[in-house]
Amino acid sequence: MRWLESGPRRDICVVLYGEGPVRGQELKRRLERRYDDRLEPKPFYDRLEALARTPYVERAADGIHDSYRLTDRGERAVETHYEWLRERVAGRGENENDDA
Repeated sequence: MRWLESGPRRDICVVLYGEGPVRGQELKRRLERRYDDRLEPKPFYDRLEALARTPYVERAADGIHDSYRLTDRGERAVETHYEWLRERVAGRGENENDDA
């Protein structure tokens, strides 16, 4: 799942999880609140556009703005990643060779 190798791309997908379409500006605002820091617009929108070119995120025109939502495949990928995190945290890092 190369699309999840980037923390910001992964976090964008997490914000989109379970949501209807969300405008790009709203996504950026939610992540800024989460990070308690300002995000530079260009890198953020570059990441968002890169995600929209994958089968995980869909872009749609919403008036003069674009809105984004996870596809079913994107939701399953976030759930798979969540399960992996949950198992890792529950095991406190045991079985490091499971990834090989």
